[in-house]
Amino acid sequence: MWTVKVVSLGVVALSLSLELLFWLFSRRRSERITNKVLFFPSEVACVEHIFSPTLPHSHVCSLPHGVDTSFSRLLRYILSACSSLDLCLFSFSNMDLSRAVLLLHSRGVTIRVLTDKVYSAISGSQIGVLRKAGICVRCDVSAVHMHHKFAVVDGRTLITGSLNWTLTAVQSNMENIIITEEPDLVQPFVKEFCRLWGLNDSAQYLSSLTD
Repeated sequence: MWTVKVVSLGVVALSLSLELLFWLFSRRRSERITNKVLFFPSEVACVEHIFSPTLPHSHVCSLPHGVDTSFSRLLRYILSACSSLDLCLFSFSNMDLSRAVLLLHSRGVTIRVLTDKVYSAISGSQIGVLRKAGICVRCDVSAVHMHHKFAVVDGRTLITGSLNWTLTAVQSNMENIIITEEPDLVQPFVKEFCRLWGLNDSAQYLSSLTD
């Protein structure tokens, strides 16, 4: 009888230990995962130091310097890409965001851009600039607007929300962005981007028309 009690207590102790370890692991994991929310319009401030960290804050510029804004944080998250950046955007005309994408391209980061065919041709769109730089861009071939606004950084960080990548959206509109590394949220967007990327392969689309 005594042996049974000892064994039972041992099982309970082991169960509690495992639960404690699981709780500690989950807590540490949640502390490491990025979950941020940014709201716009963003305060207008100089962002040159983000592109050129060695540039002195005192360089000639009429905008406020050294100010941490929603837009500056967004730029930092985009520029954190080391291997890949997938963009699925309705409208892309913001020159600083375009500059960030071009900088990543020059660093050897693999970039894919999927955008709306109508808005890619409007005045001020940066899509043509990206294409000229050699970045792979595909426009949707469907009859409806490609209205997504999301980016996936290195296949593990999701940037999504209401924000179009335009100057008006950044500086004048009430907008939001969520930045997360939660796998349960990131992976569906990764899969959806891959699905849309394949669906909007112009070569396959033209081939299907002739079949």
